[in-house]
Amino acid sequence: MSKPTPFQRVEGEEIMALGNSSCQGCGHATLARITFKVLGKNTVYTSVPGCIWIALQGSIPLYWRGTVFEGGGALISGIANGLEAVGKEMIVVGFYGDGGTADIGLQAMSAAAERNENVLWICADNEAYMNTGGQRSGLTPIYASTTTTPVASESRGKKSNKKNVPFIMAAHNIPYVATASIAYPNDLIGKLQYAKELKGFKYIHVQSPCPTGWGFDPARTIKVARLMVESGIWPLYEVTGGNNFKLTYKPRELKPVKEALILQGRFRHLDDSEYEYIQGQAVERWRQLLNVDGKKLPL
Repeated sequence: MSKPTPFQRVEGEEIMALGNSSCQGCGHATLARITFKVLGKNTVYTSVPGCIWIALQGSIPLYWRGTVFEGGGALISGIANGLEAVGKEMIVVGFYGDGGTADIGLQAMSAAAERNENVLWICADNEAYMNTGGQRSGLTPIYASTTTTPVASESRGKKSNKKNVPFIMAAHNIPYVATASIAYPNDLIGKLQYAKELKGFKYIHVQSPCPTGWGFDPARTIKVARLMVESGIWPLYEVTGGNNFKLTYKPRELKPVKEALILQGRFRHLDDSEYEYIQGQAVERWRQLLNVDGKKLPL
């Protein structure tokens, strides 16, 4: 088996083993490889139940601890404070999914952020509870078909919009908040490198497509992710110092959202009015972000 191609701008050895338990085309595997290559061996990583837990077991030869769904914030806080008490400097990273971040784990994460614990929280967002069958989460987008928001005569998929967790975290006035995508590795790498050197609570929300739950060919993971960024569905930005906002990637012109959504089986039922609604949302959100780009958020 040939060696993995090294990522540009990342020094050091590969941390993640070649084999892992993720599905074909899983965005989490790509995200994990990039993340741990940037963070290095002086890292403790934690997880809660979900795809990340299963996919990375045995693949990351670092100190690891796991806990219950709702306990991620408490676990990383305890580890960070314990290391500080014994005078040992290590990076403590929480590698959690959308359920362990936006829903069941939100209260503990918010508490850790409020205390400004010295940890890095990475949300690997595949937009549903994929490990338990593809149920909707607070980060599932509107109209998406899931096992708990099916498409039928009286249902058009999820009824509500995706929760804006990055802005929720920015409102905690923590040192660093960012969004990222596996389709833009250099942007992700730069944000990880920056967060690695900061003290306090850092939050990076990463788009991690799921071929199984989203319903697309595993060979198209990066294509789907890139189109979602280029259409404005998944903007890339960072918030430093609590409220200094900056877009880190600006498409010259937004592509139609249909180019990204039509590739995904979870949206195959959409009609013209539903496409128009999502398109309008993406354009309006992009307009708002352009207005605050390079400025302070009105928090």
